[in-house]
Amino acid sequence: MQLGKDFIKALKQIEVEKGLPVEIIASSLEAAMVSAYKKYKNGNQEVNVHLSPGSGEISLAEKYLIVEAVENPDAEWTIDEAKSNGHDGLEIGDYAYVEVNPENFGRIAAQTARQVIIQRLKDAERQIIFNEFADHIGDLVTGTIFKAEGDQILVRVNDRTDALLPKEERISGEACPPGERRKFLLLDVRKTTRGPRIVVSRTHPGLLKKLMELEVPEIAEGTVEIRSIVREAGTRAKIAVASLDANVDPVGACVGTAGARIKSISEELGGERIDVIVWNGDPMQFVRNALSPAKVAKIEPVLEQEHSLRVYVRQDQLSLAIGKAGQNVRLAARLTGWKIDIKVIEPERLPTMQDLFEDIIKVSGESLWEDLPKN
Repeated sequence: MQLGKDFIKALKQIEVEKGLPVEIIASSLEAAMVSAYKKYKNGNQEVNVHLSPGSGEISLAEKYLIVEAVENPDAEWTIDEAKSNGHDGLEIGDYAYVEVNPENFGRIAAQTARQVIIQRLKDAERQIIFNEFADHIGDLVTGTIFKAEGDQILVRVNDRTDALLPKEERISGEACPPGERRKFLLLDVRKTTRGPRIVVSRTHPGLLKKLMELEVPEIAEGTVEIRSIVREAGTRAKIAVASLDANVDPVGACVGTAGARIKSISEELGGERIDVIVWNGDPMQFVRNALSPAKVAKIEPVLEQEHSLRVYVRQDQLSLAIGKAGQNVRLAARLTGWKIDIKVIEPERLPTMQDLFEDIIKVSGESLWEDLPKN
């Protein structure tokens, strides 16, 4: 049966519009034709359909299983029935194929198969989308803000795929105007009855990690390693880095000339402040670095508490060490994995003239007392 040039043109159009391989489209059409033929015959036939996308030629063949006793006349023959229909030499368990070309089937097939074809194409398209993203969870994606649906933002990540940016994955206070392009972390991909559900994030620490890899060549090359990241998205983040090359300053590499690299990342994250500190295997030194920009005077372990350190700072460094609403010390504790107790150290005071005078009186008084008679 020849379906014609219009059919071939339609196949190519579907291939372009849906981005589906022609083999998948053809297999969907073949399945639809099987369903349509069974409805057309109103029976329980077994049918083989083969479609040639290049020529538009379609062949149908009813398939009969050779059996001893027929239970389904629409799909079974005895050996004698096979011989009477021109199929000699077959044995029990073999199949006989009879090509068919019923009148008006082309029109009926087109009408009956339409919904089946559409559904199979949808299923195939959904599977391709799922496969495309499922292997890239944790990767950086660029998308365009499309529209808002309640607390969720739709993000268009390619011509045929939208992702969800849930409320909890949005940077607090960040505007999401339609048409604006931004970078996201691909957080999750799941199959649903309505197709793949793709979730992206702007708050996950992994987004900052991927942006650092993108912006800092030394990280992408492996010369500088990110050991730990913590974020309070939109306000502040801390990153601990280490260098595998003694000649490379890990903080300098991440910050860039005049802070250009870290500034670019901060702007992508809505102005989020990013502290880059040097990782250290010594917990006390690591905590000291993590509390940057505050200057630490002294650190000592809290013996009665496991994984806890007491940090002493001078009065003028207290607000820096704690940070606004405790943010700096909170992030430092999360970054290092240590409990941090901030204390103010009393400044050392030089002796005054009054102190010296009192000491002289004290010493003189003791001397006079010693010179007095004992009796």
